[in-house]
Amino acid sequence: METEENRKGDNRSIHLPPPPPISLRPFDTSESDIDGLVALAADAAANRFLRRGPFASRDDAVRFLHDKVLPHPWYRAICLPDGRLVGSISLRPGISGDGAPRSASLGYRVAPKFRCRGIATEAVRAATAAAFEEWPELERVEAVADVENPASQRVLEKAGFAREAVLRDYMVLKGESRDVIMYSCMSRDRMARKTLKT
Repeated sequence: METEENRKGDNRSIHLPPPPPISLRPFDTSESDIDGLVALAADAAANRFLRRGPFASRDDAVRFLHDKVLPHPWYRAICLPDGRLVGSISLRPGISGDGAPRSASLGYRVAPKFRCRGIATEAVRAATAAAFEEWPELERVEAVADVENPASQRVLEKAGFAREAVLRDYMVLKGESRDVIMYSCMSRDRMARKTLKT
């Protein structure tokens, strides 16, 4: 039954616990990292928005780890303090005409039972900070979120990324053209925020 109080909304504050501390570390060939990759890739809800689906076999996951993850310039496991792998995050620097990276593309995923806890936001913040530290010439970190994935859009916005534009038919996923929203975090914006805080 709708009451006047319901229509006006509840003005009580909701206090959520802070996100658990996380660490980002390179993947290795351990059984736990292989198991983590298999579990992440089995997430049907996230796979809707990703190029890669579930692994056909454990051997497929091992090949992916050796062929794609380990040689990648910046592919990290998102881990809880107890070492559990709960997600992955990657940065791929783009090389400009002078050979220095000026932009980097960011991608991430978090296991379903660890979503809505701030883990993805913290991982994006940490990876973005690492990108600007590791590649001093970097001017921007960018990421795309599917227009039908508001959770990923919120992650990027909470991490300080600015929404730039909708890119129509930007990528093909599972045979379907998808519209995405481009987000960016600019080096100059980060510098301005640091200056304002001091």
